[in-house]
Amino acid sequence: MEEELRALLRDLDALKQRPDPAAIDRMRERVAGMVTPVAVAAGAAARSKIKDMSAEVVDSNPYSRLMALQRMGIVDNYERIRDYSVAIVGIGGVGSVAAEMLTRCGIGRLLLYDYDTVGMTKTDAAVQTLSGINPDVALESYSLNITTVKGFETFLGSLKARSSDGHNTGVDLVLSCVDNYEARMVVNQACNELGQTWMESGVSEDAVSGHIQLLVPGETACFACAPPLVVASGVDERTLKREGVCAASLPTTMGVVAGLLVQNALKYLLKFGQVSPYLGYNSLKDYFPTMEMKPNPQCSNPACVQRQKEYMQLKPARDAAAKAKMEAEASAADECPVHLDNDWNIRQVIPHRLLVVNGADKIVDLSRALHPMLKHTSFLRHPACRIALLHLGMLDKYFLEKLFVVDDSDTATPSILSTGTDSLPEGLVRELPNADSYQEPVAPVTSGAIDDDDLEELQRQLDALNSS
Repeated sequence: MEEELRALLRDLDALKQRPDPAAIDRMRERVAGMVTPVAVAAGAAARSKIKDMSAEVVDSNPYSRLMALQRMGIVDNYERIRDYSVAIVGIGGVGSVAAEMLTRCGIGRLLLYDYDTVGMTKTDAAVQTLSGINPDVALESYSLNITTVKGFETFLGSLKARSSDGHNTGVDLVLSCVDNYEARMVVNQACNELGQTWMESGVSEDAVSGHIQLLVPGETACFACAPPLVVASGVDERTLKREGVCAASLPTTMGVVAGLLVQNALKYLLKFGQVSPYLGYNSLKDYFPTMEMKPNPQCSNPACVQRQKEYMQLKPARDAAAKAKMEAEASAADECPVHLDNDWNIRQVIPHRLLVVNGADKIVDLSRALHPMLKHTSFLRHPACRIALLHLGMLDKYFLEKLFVVDDSDTATPSILSTGTDSLPEGLVRELPNADSYQEPVAPVTSGAIDDDDLEELQRQLDALNSS
């Protein structure tokens, strides 16, 4: 199919150079013959939309592992992710990977911005790829340059506009994945004007380090509060470029930065974990610096200064609400019992320890009352005796020095660790001995008969333990 399409494109190019009515008719027939195969191939690749997220573990459910985060207590309600809209500016090495991650996570709506082309516009190519990965995500393509006046107005309007289905208004988060400071300053200006929270990301020119940063207008420093040198000096970035020289690019670094960015975005949207205000990444030294930057009261961006004033006016009410929430959580924790049995978190545990040495199963923790009966290997054949051995957990130094060996060659004597009906109770495990507890195995004892007196003695000991 792919080769046929490529051949068709070549013939179309040739037809443009030398128009021929007969060739045009043949071309129409070829195109008509390919419509059905292309439609079948597209239908087979795409799955149908899923109305509700489910934790059901089946092959047809792409969200089962994501919903497991809710079952494990990481996220309160993962399905809320469908209610959020995220805008990604720059669909390059970081932005394209971030877009795919959010698509696989099941984000509700994704707005993509880029003016570059790769045979077709980057945004259209991304929509085509991402819709095949997850058709549940609403994708919007904006092929424009946000640094132009017209592009900025369109960008600003799209961030405020209602989604195509009419359910969402505006966006919940903007992710900046651009590769120049001019575009970053434009995103900064738009988000300051709208009071829109956004996250910025970047990769160094040597492609071995990067960073992500959370920017909340009025609460954290904006990009103009502490601008990079190239911005503060007023130098045009385009004059810094040299002919034939480009920045390095390493897919692994791009992937790491995109992963950190989307992870931070998910924590912010779904309200779990701690959202990083700034997180750096240096792959050469495995260094992850973090910091938090406060806004500059003398910021050169008027919109930023206005947002700072609004933030300070609402700060007392916000602090009071946070304090009340903290006190409510502390009160709820105090009312919850520390332990189901008592308030001191004390519980009785019956110890069981089994050692495996040289292939022989050795029973270590036993009751003194059962010691005389351990001379008979046939004692272990009785199910009640085996259960008693497992549930009697009195520690005794005398019996820690005595190891009872079950001869591996004695096939007539079933091991207490055998499978089937004689398997260990759930939770009981075997441990290998350490240097302090290891002792040389004693010689195997011969099989002998167990008499009724031994069983009666066992019963008396059990009754005495139960009554004490």
